[in-house]
Amino acid sequence: MERILIAWIGGFDIDNGHDGGTGAIHATLTQDDITYSRAYFLCNYDKAFKDSDAYLDWLNTQTETTLHKDDITLTSPQDFGEIYDAADKLLSQVQAQHPKAQLSIQISPGTPAMQAVWILLGKTKYPNVTFLQSSKEQGVHEAHIPFNISAEFQLGNKLTDLATSNVPTHAAFDDIKTQNADMNRLKQKASVLASHDIPVLINGASGTGKELFATAIHNASERRSQPLQILNCGAIPKELIDSTLFGHKKGAFTGALSDQKGVFEAANGGTLFLDEFGELPLDAQVRLLRVLQEGTLNRVGDSKTIKVDVRLICATNKDLMQAVASGEFREDLFYRIAVGVLNLPPIKERKGDLIYLADTLLEQISPQFSTSGELQAGMNESKQGDKKLSPKAKNIILSHDWPGNVRELHSTLLRACLWYKGAIISEQELTDAMFAKAQGSAKEQAITLDQAVDLQEILDSLEEKYVRLAWQKTNGQKKKAAELLGFSSYQNYNKRLEKYGIK
Repeated sequence: MERILIAWIGGFDIDNGHDGGTGAIHATLTQDDITYSRAYFLCNYDKAFKDSDAYLDWLNTQTETTLHKDDITLTSPQDFGEIYDAADKLLSQVQAQHPKAQLSIQISPGTPAMQAVWILLGKTKYPNVTFLQSSKEQGVHEAHIPFNISAEFQLGNKLTDLATSNVPTHAAFDDIKTQNADMNRLKQKASVLASHDIPVLINGASGTGKELFATAIHNASERRSQPLQILNCGAIPKELIDSTLFGHKKGAFTGALSDQKGVFEAANGGTLFLDEFGELPLDAQVRLLRVLQEGTLNRVGDSKTIKVDVRLICATNKDLMQAVASGEFREDLFYRIAVGVLNLPPIKERKGDLIYLADTLLEQISPQFSTSGELQAGMNESKQGDKKLSPKAKNIILSHDWPGNVRELHSTLLRACLWYKGAIISEQELTDAMFAKAQGSAKEQAITLDQAVDLQEILDSLEEKYVRLAWQKTNGQKKKAAELLGFSSYQNYNKRLEKYGIK
């Protein structure tokens, strides 16, 4: 019978692999009496901290087992809900691909939460798996778990409820429109964070709704009756950072004509939202850390100490862990603010949300033009509030990457409403309202072969681009689209449509 090994890659495995030693995974795969045809690993280590790719390269030299690795992003290595989702997905895929194989889970690597989830899944949803443990004293041996678990806990959202204390989403989050399950879970997590007076770090690209989440957290918190101050750190001139954050005394510098409060004082008793937090220079980070640790500050040019009580919410589109590793961001400040962490996905990854968001935004935008002079003059017989997207326009929205996320989608629909007065926004009208894409993706332009690349991924990306373009140019006529791309038959083109989920 084929044997397959499954495990999280632990830091001990990577560290010992680099040193030529052994860890639980290496010890399991190099046993004399048991051979594994394949091994599937989950890994949540950022390359800047633990190089799991180098570890896998080394492990390949130690065993003939075919190795697979999925890199997983976790809010926390103790987040039961996210760990459950990743582990359940992997076990489901492996079981579907190898239905007759004997699955063995090495539970020694990873955090206690990861070990607990392996046992929970193995005792409920995948009862035929075996558990392995490894230690220096006993080597690799089968772990006997002398209890059973109720099948009620097979559902992943049971653990997600536990991780979020089963708190319902606060009404303050109603302005964050979504039909996506992951986004709704983020709203629920944010509701939990709002109920605890702790710092929050919100990660996400521009336009993903970081300020919306920060505002909702404040409005759902005990501080909602107190001030909410919002500051974009990337917009402050370097010489004015201290004055903006902490205030200044009259005459402290040229142009300081009066005493001035900083945003910390202005937010006293309430919440301070620092957007583009990763743009703060290192010297400002030091002074900010002192305020967070001691709860006191000094205005620029003043020796008087002022006490402040502020709840801090920070947002960034930078990878702060990478910035810490490269010395661009202070590690002590990072761990000070990264207590409650929310990772907001781009709208392209929010399955089921693109058209819903577009329709919702149109409902908000259309009334702005309902009393325009053109309408009063009878230039448009339709009611502007009835403006809708045509089916082909919706397909354009689904095929676009939206690098600017909700902000880009909103501005595109706004331009379409400004320029075209009909009740239906057509495919051409929407395309005209969009900014033209630069030739080639940033990823394609950045290829220098200074490091290894996934050539197949690049080719697939390029193929998908032109398959979609041919679909749009021919209004969905497969035969014509196939001819444009040089396919010998439209069946070949049809396979590409299925591959990339184009409808």
